[in-house]
Amino acid sequence: MRIRDALESDSDAIAAATDRPRSVVIDTIHDRSVRVAVTDGEEGQSNEDSESNEDSESNEFDRNSDEEEVIGFIAFDARADTVHVSDFAGDDAVVSRLLDAPRRFANREGMDLEVVVRVDDDRSMVSEMGFEAVGSGPRFGGRETVRYRIEADELDVK
Repeated sequence: MRIRDALESDSDAIAAATDRPRSVVIDTIHDRSVRVAVTDGEEGQSNEDSESNEDSESNEFDRNSDEEEVIGFIAFDARADTVHVSDFAGDDAVVSRLLDAPRRFANREGMDLEVVVRVDDDRSMVSEMGFEAVGSGPRFGGRETVRYRIEADELDVK
């Protein structure tokens, strides 16, 4: 698995994962920080995450090859003193790895971190990562959500 910035060409895969129109996903890619987890289709390649540093500026992260398959994504932004994860998809292991990016950013900037999870989406891994349920979140597409939060002084980043 490799994590990189999302590109417009990833919008079809993200739209399918979220049941949102492609145009909404493209707006999200432009308006927020969006990362995707991809697999490389080439045999013999390592499945380890090749993102060694979130700040790395490599052309490798700016391409979207036909061999890549999007297996998850995360969208987040920062407002006031909080980093807000507003959307994500993928299995628990993928989402856990994707949460590393906003977690590192929040830790580096001394900000709290919040994740919004649909009520009908069993994401116990969010609690296992140290997030605490702090109340209802916004409704998305008529679906209720729960806000999970880690205070800045409780973030422990490896």
